[in-house]
Amino acid sequence: MKMILASVLTTILIVAMTLGAMFILVQATEYVTSLESPLQRAAAMGAELLLGVVLLLGTVWLATHLAVRIFTPKQSPSAGGPVV
Repeated sequence: MKMILASVLTTILIVAMTLGAMFILVQATEYVTSLESPLQRAAAMGAELLLGVVLLLGTVWLATHLAVRIFTPKQSPSAGGPVV
């Protein structure tokens, strides 16, 4: 039951984070395209690309990290014996 609840909550968290990242990136794109100066616009585009990479890679990292933590089989502590 705990695994099912954790899976559902993780899925909801990942979807919410991805949608949040996309809304932030859309707002940043609207702001960047409204800039008048080509130099400022170019710098803002570079910052927006960096922001997008950080946000979306962070979401993917969190999703895989939580999935591994949830679905890794629980092992009993061993006394240093051979791995079977």
